Amino acid sequence: MRRTSFDSWPCSIARTVDILGDGWTLLVLREVFYGESRFDGFIDSLGIARNTLTDRLRRLENAGLLQRRPYQSEPVRHEYLLTDKGRDFFGVLAAINAWGDRWLADDDGIPVVMHHTACAHDTEATVVCSSCGEPLHHQDVTVRTGPGYPARLLDSPDVQARFTPGEHPDRANA
Repeated sequence: MRRTSFDSWPCSIARTVDILGDGWTLLVLREVFYGESRFDGFIDSLGIARNTLTDRLRRLENAGLLQRRPYQSEPVRHEYLLTDKGRDFFGVLAAINAWGDRWLADDDGIPVVMHHTACAHDTEATVVCSSCGEPLHHQDVTVRTGPGYPARLLDSPDVQARFTPGEHPDRANA
């Protein structure tokens, strides 16, 4: 069964999902951020099947989030290192982690604590407005088409309805 591709959709969320594909990809990235870089290390920490790991590493390399570099020549073995694009993904994982800490932690508390070394405090990710620094909440944000939205779709009634400013049904109860 072939997976639906979202890579040409006019939506950054859909395009990102197309790269991620499934939970294993996020967990591989988590392990890289935790310091793992070698194939056997991923196998040990995740318990992932070798063919699945090979596929996810290839996907992340092709998408430009990881780069493969040999660390041994006999036999050839590679490590997987974050690119600038990959390092920039940290905020996404930190936001997912913060949501999970809030909604999925059990009575024992959160499983992993993020510590900000610059200020020496434990922390959690928050999404803030890049202009004013205030936290972003869905009820305070509207969306509109951007310059990259396909011009051929702009006249569609569905697109106009979705991106027309006004009361969003979910915001009436917010």
